[in-house]
Order: sequence, then C-alpha cells, then structure tokens
Amino acid sequence: MNAATAGGPAGPVRPRTGTLRRVKSVAGTRPWIAALFLLPALVLLGALVVYPIGFSVYRSLFDASGDGFVGLGNYGELFTDERIRIALKNNVIWVVVAPTVATALGLIFAVLTERVRWGTAFKLVVFMPMAISMLAAGIIFRLVYDQDPERGVANAVWVGVHDTFAEPAPYPGAKPRPNAGLTASGGAYTTVKPVRAGDPANLPLVAVQPGDLGDARPATAARPEAGKVTGTAWLDFTRGGGGTPNIVDRSEKGLPGLTVEAVKDGRTVASATTGPDGRFTLPAAADGALLRLPAANFAEAYNGVNWLGPALVTPSIIGAYVWMWAGFAMVLIAAGLAGMPRELLEAARVDGANEWQVFRRVTVPLLAPVLIVVLVTLMINVLKIFDLVYIIAPGSSLKDANVLALQLFQSSFGTDVDQGIGSAIAVFLLLLVLPVMYVNLRRLRKERGR
Repeated sequence: MNAATAGGPAGPVRPRTGTLRRVKSVAGTRPWIAALFLLPALVLLGALVVYPIGFSVYRSLFDASGDGFVGLGNYGELFTDERIRIALKNNVIWVVVAPTVATALGLIFAVLTERVRWGTAFKLVVFMPMAISMLAAGIIFRLVYDQDPERGVANAVWVGVHDTFAEPAPYPGAKPRPNAGLTASGGAYTTVKPVRAGDPANLPLVAVQPGDLGDARPATAARPEAGKVTGTAWLDFTRGGGGTPNIVDRSEKGLPGLTVEAVKDGRTVASATTGPDGRFTLPAAADGALLRLPAANFAEAYNGVNWLGPALVTPSIIGAYVWMWAGFAMVLIAAGLAGMPRELLEAARVDGANEWQVFRRVTVPLLAPVLIVVLVTLMINVLKIFDLVYIIAPGSSLKDANVLALQLFQSSFGTDVDQGIGSAIAVFLLLLVLPVMYVNLRRLRKERGR
C-alpha cells in the first residue's frame, strides 16, 4: 500500500512523457496546419498593410523628387506650413467636437426612444443616414447649406425665422429716378429742396421688383391741403414705354408701405406711411423740412447665413457628420441599454431619485463601457475624415476647412505634388491613431479578463 492509498501525504504526480508528446494546441489543431491556414491572411496583411506603412515611412525621409534624402525635414514642415497647421487645428476640433456631440445625441436618442410608443420607427429614421455614402451625404449637405434661401434648406429656415421677428424692407434695391430732386446719403434718399404746405411733393422711384408691388394700386397725384404737406411716391416706369418722367401717369403703380420722414436740422419732426396708391400726408410741422426716405425702405432682403464661409465651414461639415453617425452611436448605446439590469433603475426610483438623477448616477455609469467604445470608434473615424470636407467645402473655403487626410491627398496627388510631405502626413496620422487603438485594445483585454 502506497502513501496515497493509506491516506498519508502524497508526492507530486508526474505525467508520463508519452502523454505530453501527444497533446495538441489549445485549438486542437497542429501548429503547421494552423500556420497553413493563416498564411494567405498573413500574405495579404503584409502586402496591404505592412508594406505600405514601411514604404510610407521610407518615402517620408526623401524630398519631392524622391532622390534627395531630407531626414526628418518633412516632419518639421508639418508644423511650419500654414496649410498643414490649419489642417492640424481643424483635426483637433473634429476629434474633440464631432465624437462628443454624436455620442451625446446617440445617448439621448437611445434613452428617449425607450419611452415613446414608436421608438423602433424613430431609431430606424435616425439610423437611416448610415445607409447613405459619404459622397451622397456631402452632395445633400452642399445643397442644404446653399446660400440662396430658395435652394438651401438651412437658409430657408433661418430666413423664415429672421423675417418673422424682423420686418423686411418693402422695396429692396429701389432708387430714385435720375433728376428727381433726391440725393443719396447712407442708403437713404433726401429731397434737395425743402417742401412747403400746399405744394405736393413728388417722389418717383425706379428699380422696384414686380414681386414687391403686392397690392399696389395705380398711382394718384396728391392734392394740396391747407397747412399740410402732401405727396406721392410711385414707380415712375410704364411697361412697354411711354409716360412722362417725374409725372404721375395713370398706368404707373403707387408704392404703398413706404416710410417718409420730415427732417429739420437733422431731427425727424414728422413721419408718414404711403397708402395703396402711393399718397402720403404730413402735418404742419413738416412745412419747410426736407423729406427723407429712410434706408430701411431699400435694404437688401436678408439672405441668411453664409454656412460655408470661412468662419462656419468646419462646424457646418461637423453637423453633416453628426447627422450621419448619431444613429450609429444610438444603436450601440441602445444595445447596451437593453442589457442593463432594470432592477437597479427601479431601486434608485424607489429610493427617491428623480429621472434626471437616475440617468446621471445610474444609467450613464452603467453604460460607460459602451460609451467609451462609441467615443473611441468615432475618434478613429474622424481622424480619417476626408470625403465630407472635400465635397461640402466650396473652393473659396476649402483652405479653412482643411484636415490632415485632405491635405495628404492634395500633397500627394494635387497640383503641388510632394509625396515626401504626403508620406510624412500619412505616418503622422498613423501615429495619432495608434494611441487611440492602444486604449481600445487595453479596454477589450480588461473586459475579457472579467
């Protein structure tokens, strides 16, 4: 009877040597078979990833011709060339703003769609832009941001809101007929001579758009009134020709809604608004004053915001990106939300927490791993952004909207070809992506170890 049978202390049991030789790998496959299956993937990986990276690093050490060795000179130019510095600045804005806004909107949409009746349909609508290519989205938003309110949706909405609170000018672009006795001053028009009570004043205008006449009636010559200043403002133009300049003709239209001011010593003493036939009447205080048509009568129509101008082109393109990728963030966060323990939320509510406190102190912390995944994925994505910027930004603002990926394309294949600089930008982009990928891989390993 040995020690193990008798219940005494037993020594270590050593496996037989023959057994060790017959043990296979963890996957249950011999190593040479696994290597054989992995070989095509490794060849493709080397040809499509490793070799291009190595060649880019090598090419970045040479000048534009590829013959002169410049060392790290191309990398130094990344921080001295104005175009590349603008691209670097814009990339920082993209990395900070776009993933944050898209993730925040995705979180809000994911939480709110759980509380509405048609949540699935809403998710479908929000996610649908992901089915559109960047090229198509760029074309769509190039039209959305068009300066003309009749074509650009953004400016159509903006102009509509503006005109709701600010009355547009009745006759934008209108001006007096030559030799009408009116002088221009800061967009306003003033009579050369003072007006007198009992002597009607004529204010003939031209360059009035037909659509601005609205309910205008045929112009009527003003009649003299004792102690009052009267006059007529009209469109001194007869369609088809004819008519007498500076004289009210039957076929000519009055200009209703025009503001007329009486000015003495630079001070407005009276004002009136023309009627449907263009006539106006001022009190006795206007006697001896100059008549002025304020600039507000002729101000150009509000044309909205220059969304694709130098100041707003980058935020506008980021808006297009968020429109596309907020649905992606929402779907991932909604999946994490579906797997969240509901008893924790109910326990928080039972303890007296309101909905905002439940969201901030329970929902968001539990969703932190998912939020980090979404945020990191979008950060990697925006570092490579190219097509949206290239398509949406007009030529006049392309310099202000420049990003590293676009500058890489322009340096490598544009008018001023310098593949040394282009390769340096490519390597620099790779170095920017590597830390983000490293953080993502560490997080994945930690999750696997739990």
